[in-house]
Amino acid sequence: MAYTVPQIETPAPVGEKEIILVASGDLRLSANQMCWPAQEDMERRVIAAFAREGYTVRRGHPYDPVEKHGFISSQRMGMDVFKHIHPDARLIVAESVWQYSHHVLAGLRNHRGPILTVANWSGQWPGLVGLLNLNGSLTKMGVKYSTIWSVDFTDEYFLRGIRQWLREGKIDHDLSHVRDLDPARLPEAEAALGRALARQIAHDKAILGIFDEGCMGMYNAIIDDELLNPAGLYKERLSQSALVAAMRQVSDAEAQAVRNWLDARGMTFVTGPNEETDLTDGQILEQCKMYIAAMRIAHDFGCDAIGIQYQQGLKDMAPASDLAEGLLNNVERPPVYDPRTGKELYAGRPLPHFNEVDEGAAVDALVTNRVWTAMGFDPATTLHDVRWGEHYRGDGVDDFVWVFMISGAVPPSHLEGGYAGASSERQPPMYFRLGGGTIKGVSKPGEIVWSRVYVMGGALHADLGRGTAVRLPREETERRWQATTPQWPIMHAVLHGVSRDQLMARHKANHIQVAYAPSAADADRALAAKAAMFDAMGVQVHLCGTVNL
Repeated sequence: MAYTVPQIETPAPVGEKEIILVASGDLRLSANQMCWPAQEDMERRVIAAFAREGYTVRRGHPYDPVEKHGFISSQRMGMDVFKHIHPDARLIVAESVWQYSHHVLAGLRNHRGPILTVANWSGQWPGLVGLLNLNGSLTKMGVKYSTIWSVDFTDEYFLRGIRQWLREGKIDHDLSHVRDLDPARLPEAEAALGRALARQIAHDKAILGIFDEGCMGMYNAIIDDELLNPAGLYKERLSQSALVAAMRQVSDAEAQAVRNWLDARGMTFVTGPNEETDLTDGQILEQCKMYIAAMRIAHDFGCDAIGIQYQQGLKDMAPASDLAEGLLNNVERPPVYDPRTGKELYAGRPLPHFNEVDEGAAVDALVTNRVWTAMGFDPATTLHDVRWGEHYRGDGVDDFVWVFMISGAVPPSHLEGGYAGASSERQPPMYFRLGGGTIKGVSKPGEIVWSRVYVMGGALHADLGRGTAVRLPREETERRWQATTPQWPIMHAVLHGVSRDQLMARHKANHIQVAYAPSAADADRALAAKAAMFDAMGVQVHLCGTVNL
């Protein structure tokens, strides 16, 4: 019997001095179209930089005149693009935008040639956040890659890096700020506390409520059960459709009570009449219903923390989840009652929420919550995007100051003035068609512990460090807001003993977890207890920068 045997066409090898460039984009057409000019400008600069080194860079996929952008905009498209790229070719993944990493992961997983991820140093769309997510995803996959970034692709740091990559297929970065935790050096009281909290979770178990997994292509944000369960952490796989259904069971009066509570505490809602472009009272009430519904579902399933994906699917059903997320992470928040018993749910404590169902942030938030609560500190915690930053000199500050920001999950207790210092502005229509408001404000000055849980080498790891949230002049804050997303909350962060390039080279995610402590000494003690808890849970702990242990 004769069979039809499929023929697989092998792509032609590229020249010795030739490099292929690909660009992963958003899944949302509006975002790809809006952001394309910045990507086009960035690619032109990258191509020119390699041309000066004697190399030709050509795109691995064309500009689409119908779609009006040149991004890889789906996983299927990415697979089709990589079918025509020789697996041994030098490959650049160039990013000036937020991108969905899974669009290119299938091709990168099987690619044998040197891979270089590149981003422009800009907070605009934001390419740095997309780059870090891609890097974290490649790290989880075990795919070798090099990475670099630049403002204009002419600075010596960038040129030195690409020259090494062209010679050796890799870029070496300074990672001297990282050291593995030595548990024997932990202070006795904090070590005992951390180990006891780890034993408690292993014994009692804890549930992470996952409202749909895999937000926005963040492969690095999914942690297999086999890595979580030994530490006592289990997933409750929930559905965003169930969240919408539960919202429909919340009365208008209950939602209005939440709004009234916020108004009474001085929170400002910047509203307008146009549903397409303004934040409306109706959108706010829907967000209040989501807050109530999320807490009731969490209670029904016994969740210790929850994460709402929001993006694909829910974005077409309801306003943004950001207002709900920030409220959930705060100790003081509008009360929510069990409709059957009338009992207040999670009274006097936050229900930790991990934005975009980032499960690395979920583990981190839960551990932080347990440690900070046990030490008597405010357990409000959040993740931020590692968005951008610049050196700032003046007003008592002379350091590189990061812009950390996230659309949701920031608790008002992190903001100057608390609720009275917070405003809610409509999410940008480009990303959030049905609107909804944020919890916008400036993070208060103070001592922070920062961290990130990630997967590397088939195991859980955690990077921990210290930092300070600083106050910048209002005009500088406004300038930074306008260079990024002015509707979102902002933190001006100085990391202790970690330079800009060291963090970028090491960090394995687009997100970074932060929590405040009352003083520098308290932050050192909290970090020690957190490190001990992670270590006792089987997480490999790494200390970054200046850490007093």
